[in-house]
Amino acid sequence: MNSFVCRYPLILLAALAGCAHAQQCAPEEGIAVQVLGSGGPIADDARASTGYLVWIDGESRLLVDAGAGISLRFGEAGGRFEDLDVIALSHLHTDHSAALPALLKSGSFSGRQRPLLLTGPAAGGPFPNVLDFVKALLARDGAYGYLSGYLDGEGRLPLMSVQSFSIESDEGVQTVALGDPVGYELDVLSVPHGIVPSLAYRVRVRGHTIVFGSDQNGSNPAFVDFARGADLLVMHMPIPEDADRIAKRLHATPSQIGRIAGEAEPERLVLSHFMRRSLRSLDANVEAVRAGYSGKVELAEDLSCFVVPGN
Repeated sequence: MNSFVCRYPLILLAALAGCAHAQQCAPEEGIAVQVLGSGGPIADDARASTGYLVWIDGESRLLVDAGAGISLRFGEAGGRFEDLDVIALSHLHTDHSAALPALLKSGSFSGRQRPLLLTGPAAGGPFPNVLDFVKALLARDGAYGYLSGYLDGEGRLPLMSVQSFSIESDEGVQTVALGDPVGYELDVLSVPHGIVPSLAYRVRVRGHTIVFGSDQNGSNPAFVDFARGADLLVMHMPIPEDADRIAKRLHATPSQIGRIAGEAEPERLVLSHFMRRSLRSLDANVEAVRAGYSGKVELAEDLSCFVVPGN
């Protein structure tokens, strides 16, 4: 037997598992969502933080969120940095954005030449505009100034443009300017997440719709229409039904998720962004969701794959 296999069997098994998931979630023709991270901000549940990869015809085209750990999962999934059109950040909590510089550094070895688009929220409360956030990381005097080529076009790094979206409640649905035709459209809606500016994303491709609800407390009635009739709705369930008042200002309870899904009537509902506090009573929480939504409910794991049928 190969000495590497003998010395590092767990590494080999992990690599093989990543390859298997990549083969399963990258149909040559079709649309799929792969969960790169299904966890939250605490490293206590063997899950990466939040991230979702949208596959279109075998290419990893859109990344929604870049929480801690997803740069590793991106490689395990078989994602290609050069295929990405957009990195869409929902908000600037670490469990949704901390892996961004790691992913960009990894991508600097890809040979990518075409520009990359990054989207995120405008400033609000103590949180900066996503452009200021990126400048703090990547400008020549920033924390990772050696990656400044992403902003100024110097060196061999692809130029990255940044679009921020207002988080004012009266703005309604906004559409991302994707530039050259990419075969899909991307919409944005502000969702309430305490004092944190947060965005939900909707992908429209070939008559199908995928909605990422992001972190939200479920109190924006416009979100129901935003998600209505989606082929796949991804909702975050980091808190249990009996969570305290502070947690409920940030996140929807399971029963609220069920109510939203019941009104929006997606074909499938995927629950994700778990934390130990919601995993402890997972069965009861899922039942609370199902009390309001009669469709198919599925639970996300890291590297889970959800293929959109009939596309």
